[in-house]
Amino acid sequence: MFNKIKTWARNLKKQIFILYYACKDKRVPWYAKLFTACVVAYAYSPIDLIPDFIPILGYLDDVILLPLGIWFALKMIPKNVLSECEAKAEERMKGTKPKNWIAGSIIVLIWGVIVLWVVMKIFGLL
Repeated sequence: MFNKIKTWARNLKKQIFILYYACKDKRVPWYAKLFTACVVAYAYSPIDLIPDFIPILGYLDDVILLPLGIWFALKMIPKNVLSECEAKAEERMKGTKPKNWIAGSIIVLIWGVIVLWVVMKIFGLL
């Protein structure tokens, strides 16, 4: 069972790299690029939208939402582009993954706004 999970995670990582390269390809429609960029940015972000320390919900984005996003993004990209990006992803799997600090900053900003709103509600400032 552990090998199945390990294989699934490796395949997921490969698909993220495929999307990373597809997002840069000029043959991909703009709407697919936009959705793919969001999925890739979230996958590479050092910060999760739902922190992992929250029981059950913390891993929900990693186990359900991210694979669903990857699946939808792969469906939007032309097959010929996917095959070329898959070859690039194979090479990239041997290196390190890029980090997207912009996406991480946006997620931190979202959580900051939520915390600020809650604090303002508690103290009756809204």
